[in-house]
Amino acid sequence: MKLKIHEIFYSLQGESTRVGLPTVFVRLTGCPMRCVYCDTAYAFSGGSNMEIADILAKVTEFDTPYVTVTGGEPLAQKDCHVLLKALCDAGCSVSLETGGAMDISAVDPRVSVILDIKTPESGEVKNNVWGNLAHLKQSDEVKFVLCSRADYEWAKEVLAKHRLADKCTVLFSPVYSQVNPTELAEWVLVDKLPVRMQLQLHKILWGEKPGV
Repeated sequence: MKLKIHEIFYSLQGESTRVGLPTVFVRLTGCPMRCVYCDTAYAFSGGSNMEIADILAKVTEFDTPYVTVTGGEPLAQKDCHVLLKALCDAGCSVSLETGGAMDISAVDPRVSVILDIKTPESGEVKNNVWGNLAHLKQSDEVKFVLCSRADYEWAKEVLAKHRLADKCTVLFSPVYSQVNPTELAEWVLVDKLPVRMQLQLHKILWGEKPGV
C-alpha cells in the first residue's frame, strides 16, 4: 500500500494548540482546492510513492511523539486513513490538517483533526463539507484563515450559528502579510469571541518556504 509523499521533515509545529512542539510533518501530494492564499502550491504535484512501512520508518528516525499529516489535502488520497491508523498504532500523537472539503467521518478517533473552514475570500467556500461539523470531537480544532474584515464577520457568524466553541477549540488566523495581526487581535477582544488567535510561528521564524 503506497501513498504519494511530497516531503517528510522535522520542525516546530507552527499552528494549532500544538504550536511550538517539535513535530514530524508528513506532507502528502495533491489537493482538489485552490485557495487564493495557498502557501503549499508546490505540493500540488510531484513527490514519490512510499510504502506505509517506509513512511513509519522515516517518521521514527526523528524520535519525537508528535506527527502531523498534512498536504496539499491529505484525505484526497484514500489510503491516508490507513497511514493515520498506522501512526496511532505505533504510539504517535497524530494531528491531521485538512481543508474541509473531504469527509472526516472515517478518520481514526485517536487523531486530532485540524479542520479548516474556508471563508468566502479564500475562493473555496463552496467546497466546505458542513456535515463534518457533526463529527468533531473535543480533541479536534476548527480553523478560519481570514483574508479581511469581511471574512472575520462571516467567520463570527458561523462560529455562533454552529456553536463551534462548544464543540472544540476554534482558531482565527490572519492570512500571512495580508491581514494585520494587531487589528485581528483587537476585533477578537472587542467582540469577546471564544476563540484562540493564531499566528503561524514557522513563518515568523523562517518565512514562507518548504520544509519548515
